[in-house]
Amino acid sequence: MVFFSTLNETVFNVSLPDIAKQFGIAPSVANWVNTSFILSFGVGSLIFSRIADIYSVKKLLIIGLLIYSGGSLMGMIAQSYFPAVAAARMIQGAGASAVPGLIMVIITRYVDKQNRGKAFGLVGSVVALSEGIGPAIGGIVADYIHWSFLFLLPVMTLFTIPFWVKVLPNETKQEGKTDFIGAILLSVGIVTMTLYMTQHQWMYLLIGLLFSILFLMHIRRAEQPFLSPSLLRNRRFIFGVLTGALMLGIVAGFISMVPYMMRDVHALTTGMIGGRILFPGTISVILFGVIGGVLVDKRGVTVVWYLGFMAIAASFVTITLFLDRTPWFMPVVLIFIFGGLSFVKTVISTVVSASLDAEQAGAGMGLLNLVCFLAEGIGIAVVGSLLTEHVVAFPWLLSLQSAKASLYSNVLLILVIFTVISGLAFAWNFKRK
Repeated sequence: MVFFSTLNETVFNVSLPDIAKQFGIAPSVANWVNTSFILSFGVGSLIFSRIADIYSVKKLLIIGLLIYSGGSLMGMIAQSYFPAVAAARMIQGAGASAVPGLIMVIITRYVDKQNRGKAFGLVGSVVALSEGIGPAIGGIVADYIHWSFLFLLPVMTLFTIPFWVKVLPNETKQEGKTDFIGAILLSVGIVTMTLYMTQHQWMYLLIGLLFSILFLMHIRRAEQPFLSPSLLRNRRFIFGVLTGALMLGIVAGFISMVPYMMRDVHALTTGMIGGRILFPGTISVILFGVIGGVLVDKRGVTVVWYLGFMAIAASFVTITLFLDRTPWFMPVVLIFIFGGLSFVKTVISTVVSASLDAEQAGAGMGLLNLVCFLAEGIGIAVVGSLLTEHVVAFPWLLSLQSAKASLYSNVLLILVIFTVISGLAFAWNFKRK
């Protein structure tokens, strides 16, 4: 279940140029195939984790898997109409979001303490494996069949439902209220702010700010608010979340650009991009995740953060300077980028969890997941917008010989600047602490 749920975060990445070409749309629009999934996935994961203390985990999980498969079938049937494809991806994300939050609840409730670490480690490895192998599977399916068949993969999660029906107990509804008003206000604010980041229409910004203000006013008065105001006043927590989210959004935006870059500059096929360019780097996440955890325990978060930060920044600079020379240095550079990302994720999870009290842990880590998912979606959307806008399409670096490479090189320079800002911000915050 975990494998086929998280697979959809990356399986469509290498197919975005094919989708853009088929529908005759710009990259900024095609990227909504990923952005719509990530938005609903992020918001939904927080909602499911918040209501799991009230409603039956078994029922919530089955409902989520049915929604996930329903969105998948919708996408397959409506593959010739792009708005329906984007809507299907949003429905997929809403259903799949039940998995990350509820699987942690299941392990916490029903796995013995002496085996709980192994269970979390196993789930983490499966997540890393699915995210890593996603581009390769997506490239093969899109190259030899058609990208629309990627919608059928999540239907495999339906085969796990009989297992959950059998092994999970029939829980009764617990005391408590669900702050649906707060959840709706927060969701609308997030979606409209993201629309502003991609469409640049002031109306979306005004609506997003309005609903964000209404949400903050609401949680101050609500008896059982969706998010506790005390959590939002925790400066160390907020600063750690925003710093990590910025770095994750930068890398996610870059990864979404790789298929376009390899297609336009080096004329590689979808299968080659997924299997030979992206796959080695994404699969290395499993190894670097383990190494990062060990280093944090032995050397502390500062050392691991700087290793991850320098790996990402140096890799971006290398690609910027030698983008049009050959595509075959990219798999090696991507290993360092994904390795650096693994280190950054480990550090952020450690720093943020240490800033939370026991009663804030559930909501705080859920909010961290939400913000990071949203940052990835916004990063993808912003990079798609930069690829569409002509303001950055000018030859600036003399080392580049290809005119097509200039656009991608300039976008990378922007990402380098924000990477440095994120690194300095973390260093400043850690020094204050």
